[in-house]
Amino acid sequence: MRIFDPHIHMTSRTTDDYQAMYDAGVRALVEPSFWLGQPRTSPTSFFDYFDALLGWEPFRAAQYGIAHHCTLALNPKEANDPRCTPVLDALPRYLVKDSVVAVGEIGYDSMTPAEDTALAAQLQLAADHGLPALVHTPHRDKLAGLHRTLDVIRESHLPPERVLLDHLNETTVSHALNSGCWAGFSIYPDTKMDENRMIAILRFYGPERILVNSAADWGRSDPLKTRKVGDAMLAAGFSNNEIDLVLWRNPVAFYGQSGRLQLGVAAPEPLHEGNSILRGGE
Repeated sequence: MRIFDPHIHMTSRTTDDYQAMYDAGVRALVEPSFWLGQPRTSPTSFFDYFDALLGWEPFRAAQYGIAHHCTLALNPKEANDPRCTPVLDALPRYLVKDSVVAVGEIGYDSMTPAEDTALAAQLQLAADHGLPALVHTPHRDKLAGLHRTLDVIRESHLPPERVLLDHLNETTVSHALNSGCWAGFSIYPDTKMDENRMIAILRFYGPERILVNSAADWGRSDPLKTRKVGDAMLAAGFSNNEIDLVLWRNPVAFYGQSGRLQLGVAAPEPLHEGNSILRGGE
């Protein structure tokens, strides 16, 4: 079973997770930039984080045979802090980097006017740079947030087939698919979606334009949830072709629109800027 996790925050994970993911079949991933939990207070803290997603994390992933790509953006929550909004002006110099395969995570947290402005601006940046967009639907008032998101997308220059609407659930999936966008589901131990609910959605809607991810951030989460969905699909009678479509070919097709996917992994470098992942040895 080959797996492409299209949304996982490896900055929050250990090297043991990389090893377990490889053993489970993960061979590629996309790490979206997101809110780190502790609020940032200046654009420079974002730039250091972006540099880590472009350098240190691909280095770590390569040690375990996993191709690492990222998406970069001003996230919805911090779009409300005027100290952070200058990030929007600096994003163009990051969006030209080879391993950036989308603009994201963008979207809504509390559905404020500041979030409206940031979403519209970053959809335009995606269109300007020939990139797709990874859109975070809000955790609260999810259906209202999805409708508001779709309104902004329709007003943008980015066609819906270049948009992945993530963190969906049973109340939002039909609207997302009917819009022409791709549909993403984060599988969690306690919240959002679980494997059984995901199986029910796949049975009803089929596997086309559907992606599943583990998200696996700093909260209670599981970087092996993609594999667990694959195992649940197998147990539920889905074919190997359908499993491969959801876990590999769909994320490749969506992020492949960037023209930047490199799914092969070169022999890893021993050091990144003088540092290794080893401790206590040469």
